[in-house]
Amino acid sequence: MSHRVIMKTDNVSVRIMDLDQGAATDWHFHTQVADFFVCLSGVLQVQKRDPDEKMQLLPGQYLQLGAGQVHRVTNIGDGKAEYLLVQGVGIYDFCKV
Repeated sequence: MSHRVIMKTDNVSVRIMDLDQGAATDWHFHTQVADFFVCLSGVLQVQKRDPDEKMQLLPGQYLQLGAGQVHRVTNIGDGKAEYLLVQGVGIYDFCKV
């Protein structure tokens, strides 16, 4: 997974994230920031726990998850996937589950 920083302040981060075919982020949550995902290319699956749910995002589709929500993002498409990730407002942390 790679990323490009678009903007970063003490309370907000905006990045473009790349996932290779079949790649996934670790299961994690953030204590303060919400995640706002916008699929730019490929096919993404955002999974969350408690309640367990899987959401598929195609280019142009978006989803927001609140702080404290355990989740991961997986590229379920046939090639590379790219998404815009906006995180805020608050101090960023990455708490692995």
